[in-house]
Amino acid sequence: MTTFGKELRATATPIEGLVVYDLPVHGDNRGWFKENWQREKMLALGLPDFGPIQNNISFNDAVGTTRGIHAEPWDKWVSIATGRIFGAWVDLREGPGFGTVFTTELDPSRAIFVPRGVGNSYQTLEPDTAYTYLVNDHWSPDASYSFLNLADETAAIDWPIPLAEVELSEKDRAHPRLADVSPIAAKKILVLGASGQLGRALRARLGDGSGIEYASRDDLDIEGGLDEARTWRDYDVIVNAAAYTAVDAAETPEGRPEAWSANATSVAALARVCTQNRITLVHVSSDYVFDGSQSEPYREDAPFSPLGVYGQTKAAGDLAAATTPRHYIVRTSWVIGEGKNFVRTMASLADRGIDPAVVSDQIGRLTFTSDIADGIVHLLDSKAPFGTYNLTGAGEPSSWADAAREVFTLTGHDPARVSDVTTTEYFASASVPIAPRPRNSVLDLRKLAHAGYSTPDWRASLQEYLRT
Repeated sequence: MTTFGKELRATATPIEGLVVYDLPVHGDNRGWFKENWQREKMLALGLPDFGPIQNNISFNDAVGTTRGIHAEPWDKWVSIATGRIFGAWVDLREGPGFGTVFTTELDPSRAIFVPRGVGNSYQTLEPDTAYTYLVNDHWSPDASYSFLNLADETAAIDWPIPLAEVELSEKDRAHPRLADVSPIAAKKILVLGASGQLGRALRARLGDGSGIEYASRDDLDIEGGLDEARTWRDYDVIVNAAAYTAVDAAETPEGRPEAWSANATSVAALARVCTQNRITLVHVSSDYVFDGSQSEPYREDAPFSPLGVYGQTKAAGDLAAATTPRHYIVRTSWVIGEGKNFVRTMASLADRGIDPAVVSDQIGRLTFTSDIADGIVHLLDSKAPFGTYNLTGAGEPSSWADAAREVFTLTGHDPARVSDVTTTEYFASASVPIAPRPRNSVLDLRKLAHAGYSTPDWRASLQEYLRT
């Protein structure tokens, strides 16, 4: 019998993500009323914002109607409109919880959130039972499903009405035992820009497991048929480490459209796909979205004021990425990784006896791609609040010239061989368009630290980089 007057309450179960909810049901002599799905209140209790798009009802006229055990690649909100059921759920996801069982009864005053990959089944305990469920994806013949036999001896579900006494479909009778079940794989991570400096660092950090995919622009046409490029329901995260970073070439007639395409148009396309498929988008931003004129470090919410085309396209990409509800915009600067970069150039000049003149009126911190990769993984694993995070090397800021002197010192050379030059002097003889640079590239790191991640001092990371 339905219990009236409960408070809305969530109760965890032994299956990760499977949560039972008590629902307030208000009754009088006319009948009863309940809020079967109330997004704001349920999110406040910790229910994932799972984005239901379809509502289904299964009406069962007889006691003992038994269905399942079915695991689908989407989430469900299961509730009862009339009647009562005995429900059984079995974790059929890859991982240590595989095979875990939970059973309980549901009536109109109790509902349950069933996460993707958890097998769902029920047996009606009253006639005229209406079993209703919201799902956050449409059925597809191409989706990955798993099934478990209702009589599986390992799960050992204690059905109130023995299975020999109830009507079962032939499909449900034929489902495999647990030892033969194909588990539902975890959703995947897709890293874009896999051949770049950060892409290579992310591969080193995340590895090459079955749940990780890497792609370059040649592998994935972001501006073309992106909707059909993947079965997006199978993805949890897209890390966009791809970008057009030739800041001077972006000022040319040839480079300008390429920069806008890679840094803005493509990000807007990714954001649309992520929004439609509830994917978390991690997008890498740049200090170039600011003009560098302020004296203090830039916070995440500082107003955009880009000086050149590259900065303008990166700012546009940030705005596009922020439109998808589940996003991390990771803003960084002075990036050093594998391949040609400032540190390698300075080390090479030092070894070859060349004394460089290096810009001394731009201030920032070197940022190593390994630290960016670690920070991205931390944000994802810790489920930090979505939003923008500055992520650079820590420690006392320096000029490019000071950083060059640090390289000379650590490689056993005289740092006095590095001389200072202003930005204007450095580019005075350039014969090609030169992008304006922000003079202050120092980013405030307090928000990232509050989220539980602190980067090493850039000087320590530089020492380790040169050592390895």
